[in-house]
Parts: sequence; structure tokens; C-alpha cells
Amino acid sequence: MNHLLTFPDPGAMALSIRAKALLFHDPRSVALLRHVERVARSEATVLVVGETGTGKELIARHIHAQSGRSGPFVAVNCGAFSESLIDAELFGHESGAFTGASGARAGWFEAANGGTLFLDEIGDLPLALQVKLLRVLQERQVVRLGSRRPIPLDVRLVAATNVDLQAAVEAQRFRADLYYRLSVATIELPPLRERPGDILPLARHFIDLYRHKLGLEAVTLAPDAEAALLAYGWPGNIRELENVIHYALIVCRHGVLRAADFRFAPVRSPLADATHATAASHPAADAETEEPAALAPFVAALDALLAAPPPALFQELEAAIVRRAFRLCRDNQVQTARLLGITRNTLRTLLKRHGLLNAPRPRTPYGLATAEPRKQPALSH
Repeated sequence: MNHLLTFPDPGAMALSIRAKALLFHDPRSVALLRHVERVARSEATVLVVGETGTGKELIARHIHAQSGRSGPFVAVNCGAFSESLIDAELFGHESGAFTGASGARAGWFEAANGGTLFLDEIGDLPLALQVKLLRVLQERQVVRLGSRRPIPLDVRLVAATNVDLQAAVEAQRFRADLYYRLSVATIELPPLRERPGDILPLARHFIDLYRHKLGLEAVTLAPDAEAALLAYGWPGNIRELENVIHYALIVCRHGVLRAADFRFAPVRSPLADATHATAASHPAADAETEEPAALAPFVAALDALLAAPPPALFQELEAAIVRRAFRLCRDNQVQTARLLGITRNTLRTLLKRHGLLNAPRPRTPYGLATAEPRKQPALSH
């Protein structure tokens, strides 16, 4: 039995672009739904993690619907506002708080009072706003810009991201304390390619949705169309499936969707085939993405590695780059971080990961040994 979540009427308040349907038919999806509904019954802050187009907002709406909260559901995309506006949008402002603030205005937190606030793309929130968000979550009250009066809040927060927030914490782009506050209950949405049992039921849902909008009679999927949908990798997930079905209905004939009606995004070959297929069949694309000339030897060596990749290729390359840079800078962390264009904290994480931070170096009369022993100065006669 299918359990289908769909986006409500277009007039509902939401400020994010989203997949409009999420169907639970695949066994992995059914297990996910049970987990979501257990989380929904709590008051815990929720972090929804998933690729773009996997239906994170629909999950947030379902959490709100199952929570029993009587207040509104408010969805805000943190990446939709400039850094100068997001503060006033989230927390509100008083009259005269800044140029153009002609009147007082409640922010999205106040708008969601008694309900659920969904913050999409939470990883895009500026660091200064992360501090303020953490305080609001801890104290459960908000202070508008230009005011000193705290306003009590009863808001459940559901945040979502399509980036690795733990990596962002290590890179000092996201506060660790806020991450731990947000991830009390984490829900990981698998991409569509990992739940193939949902693909055809979702496709039929979108066929039914868009054929009515296009004034078409009943439309069916031909066997070759079903096979094509199941074989495709869906990098854009549910949102891409929706768009593919919409286009196919526009061009199909005689009420039957065939594989030829689908317009899929170009997909790359597996790594082992990349250097053979891509360069031969797409020379124009290679020209568009040409690497700087200084990197040509590295790119050539990388292509050879990608053609027959050893185990843990990325980790080996990362370790080699960090090791060579650290030796070149004579174990100086500040200089190494500057050379690699990363923060010192990120460098220290990499050094620890690859066992380079505390590895003792043999000492010489000239100090710590480097990659090559220092040569004795030549004596002149």
C-alpha cells in the first residue's frame, strides 16, 4: 500500500522550491516513514538531511501534521535572503531599526508561534546569525532588531540541508554548538536511486497530476518507458522525475508514454569509462571545462588514476597533498594552511586524519629532518 505525501494548495505560505510529492512504497521508504512518525510525536528539534529534490520540505510538513501542534507551518529558505536581510526576516524588527524600517514587523519565528518553523538550506545561514539562532533555541524567546524586549516563543524547529554540516563545522563555516542543537533527531532522506520501488508509483502520480492540467485523457507507461525510468540514476531526485514526466506528457502521442518521450539530463559514465568515453565523444565539453595549464601534468596523472582507480583513491590523494605541503613548509602549520588555502583548524584535522600531526621526526644537527637531508655547505679551498 502506498503512502503519498503531496504539497498542499499553492496558496500555502512557503518560501522554498520543493519536490511536490513523496511516496512511500519501497521498503526503505516505508521504514523511513515509521521513523519520521516516531520523531514527529516528540518535541525534539529535527535535522533533515538529503540531496536536492528528495522532498525534505514534505517530510517537515508531515512532522508538523503528526505533531499535534495547532499553530502554522512556516517554511523559509535561508539561501533566499541576503545576509543583510535574513536577520530581520527571521527575528523581526521595530520601527526605525534600520534604514527603510518604517514600521514594526514580526519575523518568521513569531509567525510560526505555536507551530513549526522549517529552515531549509540551514548551512547557508551566516555565522553571525547562527549565534543568534542558537540563543533563540536555548532561551525560547526572540528579540526583534531595534528592541530589547524578549518575546516568548513556542516554536518547533525543523532544519534541512543538502550539505555535510559536520564537514562545514570542521571548516569553521558552521558552529559546532548549533549543529549539536539542531541534530537532536536526524532524518536522512535516501536519494531516489536508492529506493527504486518508489520510482514508478511516483511517475504514475505525476502522470495523473499533469495530464489533468494538460487536458489529456488516460495516459499509460509503455514497458520500455518503465525500464528507462528504472534504469536512470535520477541525480535531481523526485523534482527531476516530476519534470521528466511533465515534458514527456507534452510530447507523447496516443496516450502512451514511451522511452523516446523522456528527456534525461546527460549522465557521466562510471569512473573506469570516463577517460575513454568522455574525451572521445564530447570534445566541446572538454574545452569548456579545460583546467589551467599549470595543472596539466596533474590532470594527466589524475586521468590515468581514474581509469583504474586504486582503493581509497581520494583519501590517498588527500594524504599525499597534505604530506607534501607540510614537508615543504618544514612542519609549519600556519605556512602550510596558507599554501593550501585552508584554515589552520582544517589543516590540523587533515594532519590528524593522516597521522601527520604527532608523528615524530628524526632530529639532525640542523633541527627536524625534512623530506631531503640538508646538505653540508661546501668548503672552499
